Amino acid sequence: MATIFSKIISGEIPAFKVAESDNFLAFLDINPLAQGHTLVIPKKEIDYVFDMDDDAYKELFLFAKKVARAIKQVVPCTKIGVAIIGLEVAHAHIHLVPINDVYDIDFKKEKLKLSHDQFVQIASSIASKL
Repeated sequence: MATIFSKIISGEIPAFKVAESDNFLAFLDINPLAQGHTLVIPKKEIDYVFDMDDDAYKELFLFAKKVARAIKQVVPCTKIGVAIIGLEVAHAHIHLVPINDVYDIDFKKEKLKLSHDQFVQIASSIASKL
């Protein structure tokens, strides 16, 4: 069965895309911990990030690095935190979260409620820095 991320890749479900290549996609998390919270995924459906072959794994992280640098140019923050949890969607993904404190990347925190226009503005600002 296709995951929600596979449906985003195929265009069945819309997303606020930030960056895309032949093999990877980055889009805003719709339940963000912070403005600019972005998910980076391989387009090839694979459940567990550590099951990826070495080349794809390295490419995923290099793609995420470019996206993280763009986020940092747009969202005022100390660093971009990185989290790989792998339980909420059975499709490998990296969370890139703008942080100023170690507790900013606590997934138990209440998520931000952003408008459609805010998502569009943030996504286009990040994309413009790539």
